[in-house]
Parts: sequence; structure tokens; C-alpha cells
Amino acid sequence: MSASGAVPSLQEQLAQALLALSTSHRFDNGGTFPAAFPSMAIAYSGGLDSSVLLHIATAFARERGVRLFAFHIHHGISVNADRWQAHCLQQCERLGVAFGTRNITLVQKDKSGVEEAARVARYQALGALCREHGVELLLTAHHLDDQAETVLLQMLRGAGVAGLSGMDSANKAAELLGNAGLLMARPLLAASRSELERYAQQQEVQFVEDESNSDTRYARNALRHKVMPVLAEFFPGFQERFARAAGHAQSAQRLLIVLASQDLAACMDGEYLSVPALRRLDPERIDNLLRYWFGLRGLRMPSAAWLLELRTQLLDAKYDAQLCVTHPDCHIRRYRERVFLTPRRPLFDENTAPQPFVWRGEEKLHFPQFAGSLFFDVAEQGFNAAWLREQPLSVCLRSGGERVKLAWNRPSKSLKYHYQSMDIPAWERPYLPIVFAQEQILYAAGIGMDCHAQREIGGQGDGPRIALRWQADLG
Repeated sequence: MSASGAVPSLQEQLAQALLALSTSHRFDNGGTFPAAFPSMAIAYSGGLDSSVLLHIATAFARERGVRLFAFHIHHGISVNADRWQAHCLQQCERLGVAFGTRNITLVQKDKSGVEEAARVARYQALGALCREHGVELLLTAHHLDDQAETVLLQMLRGAGVAGLSGMDSANKAAELLGNAGLLMARPLLAASRSELERYAQQQEVQFVEDESNSDTRYARNALRHKVMPVLAEFFPGFQERFARAAGHAQSAQRLLIVLASQDLAACMDGEYLSVPALRRLDPERIDNLLRYWFGLRGLRMPSAAWLLELRTQLLDAKYDAQLCVTHPDCHIRRYRERVFLTPRRPLFDENTAPQPFVWRGEEKLHFPQFAGSLFFDVAEQGFNAAWLREQPLSVCLRSGGERVKLAWNRPSKSLKYHYQSMDIPAWERPYLPIVFAQEQILYAAGIGMDCHAQREIGGQGDGPRIALRWQADLG
């Protein structure tokens, strides 16, 4: 509501949402456009919702000096897809909006999977277009009725608190969009579909009708055409109440995340989970912790039944059991009272050639042939950053005979000795690479940095120190 008690117009809702975003996500510029987001994009299908959003956003962008893009994804499913693409281009030319489009082909074509396959492919393509054009803010036209449908659909699927939270007003869905720097916002989430319809009629907004929206073989369409009208008849205004319920679930989910982060910190043993520490938690807190841990590593959320089976095996297996549970994206292993997340991949070819590289100040470098990333962390102990930039570096697998000195009061020891003394499982060792500066070992993954290399070779001079850290890919 506005100060006068009137319902804000769609233009006011969009402006309020975007100005709030500029304040909450860009603290260093006073929360203004275009300083916060000099460019933004609309996910533009050509349908009613995105056409109304484009029409409103065009006026906002013009007033604020923001460069606006409209990105259209051509799925190729409908016989009308070419016509929709041409319509979107025409409307953008009429409005003076920069237009971008991408044609994609879906592998999954059966009715049971096409809806999800299209959604995933669409967002990946949108993320790629935003990255290509330097856009950091993507707007979608989700509205109040979409939120109600999402909550109800999640309830019917038996979702937990996270699912019942519905859609956030803004979030960074890096995995879905394939673009870690992209913020996705839904500025019309409080507006009803009927409001959008009235606006389109009053402003003579032109849009296309997707015939698949009336196909009730799709779950969301079945709710929209068969269930929602009945709810509206007997429970007028149910959409607002569903949205309120989603808000309560979002608050509860935030509390669960705080609890999970605290429990995870208490149960972490290096990069692994301590089984004795897990045993001190209630089953519900263990499940909450595991979901949070999986989320941090970008893994798909498992079902409640799968999580129950995992928890049972982790806690009940014998001490010396080398347990391995398969997740779609990784393996979960238990070894000597520790829980590991390990990649699902074949053993490396022992003849894999060393990979030379030069460090230019990146936070991390990815090495796909070794299925992992090397992180460069600013730390009190490590290599002189200026020295490290000048070195011809390489990553390679161990060939045998390599030795590392971890402390000045200890002799250098073989990697095999360190693996055994640090209790690193045998199945993990082949995946742990070594970082060299010419012939000198700087760092052995899973073990640490060479003390002699730090102090006598790469530790001289003033300036920041860089600690090396390896993290294996999952999935």
C-alpha cells in the first residue's frame, strides 16, 4: 500500500522493487540507478506477462538512463516459435529496446520431461546472453498467481520448507543460470495476473498466446485451469494468503540456514564431516545440515527417503566400513568416522601431462583435466604474491618419489608418508595433484605447502602472501 492506502500501480511496484534492489545489493553507490545497475535485461517470451514487464521497464529505463535489453529464447517446440521470435524483435524495435535471442534444441521431448527441460535450457541461455552483453540484472515477469501456483505445486510434491518458500523477490541462481555474477529479480511478484491483464488492455500492449499454456497435461497448467478457478470461487483472494504463507516459510528457511551453518561448523573436520559430531545431533538437524552442505557444493537436493537412507548408513555402519553412497552428482563416502563428498569419475590416466600456467592474480584457476580448481587465498603464511606472478608454474599428478617439508623442525617426507599420517583414504590419493614452480614443489593437494619453498624461495620481500588450496570438482 502507498501512504494514501491505494494499491501501488505496476509502474510504482517495479520502481520500488528495483530501487530496493539497488540499495540492498550495491551498497557503495548510494542505491541509485544507473550507478547500481547501468544495464538490465528482461526475459521476454512475447507472452502477456513479459510483454507488460517490458512495457513498464522501458519507461523506467528511459527515465533513469539505464540500458535495457530484451532476451528471447527460441525453443523450437511450437510451430509458431519463429513467428513469436519475429514478434518480439518487432516490438523491441518499436520500443527502442536492444534485442537479443538464442535458438536452443531440447533433448528431452516427452511430455513428462519437456516442461523442466525447457525451463533449465531457457535459464542457461538467458544467463549466457546476460554474460555476453555484460548484464548483471535479469528481470522476470513472475507475479502473484505464479507464486500461488508454485507454492501449491510444491505442496502437492511433498516439498519441505525450502520448497514451500516459493520464489524470492531476487536471488542469485548461479547453477541454474550458469552465471555467478547475475542477479535475477521478480519486481512484479506482488501483482496479480488480473492487474497485468488490465494494464495490457489499457495500454494496448501487444503479445502472443502460447498454445501450450492451455495444455493441462503439464502440471502447472492443470493447476491454473482446473484447480485455481475452484479455489478462487470458494476462497477469494487465496493468492495473497498463499504468498503470505510463502513469506512465513522463507523466514523459517532463513532460520534453518542459520542453524545448519552453526551445526556444519561444529561438525566439520577439515573439509569433511565428523561422524561422532553428527551423532550428537537430532535426526532432523542432521538432515538440515546435510541439505545445507549439499547446497554449498552445488549438488541437487535429495528426497527425504534418500536422505533417511544416507543418514542411517552413515551413523550405523561399523567403524572400519568403507561406505559409499551414490548421489546423482557425486559419491558420499564414510572412512574412519569422517564423511567425504567425492566426484563420480574414473581414475585419472597416470600419463596425464603436466599443465603449465601463469598466475595473474586470479582468485582461482580451474583445471578440467585434473577435475578441480586451485584457489589462491590471501593469508599470513604463503608465497610472496609478486614472486608467484613471475613463476612458470605447473600442475601435475605425482609420479613417485616426491617429498614435502611441512615444518622447519621436521624432515621432508614422501607424499605416501604424509597421506598415511594424515589418514587420507587410498581412493582419494590419485586425484590429488601437485603444484610446481619449475622443479620445486610448492604445494601438494591434501597435504599442504612446502615450508622450505615458502620461506627460502617464494617468501622473500614485502607484500601480501598467497596460500594455495585445491578443491575437487563434484558432479
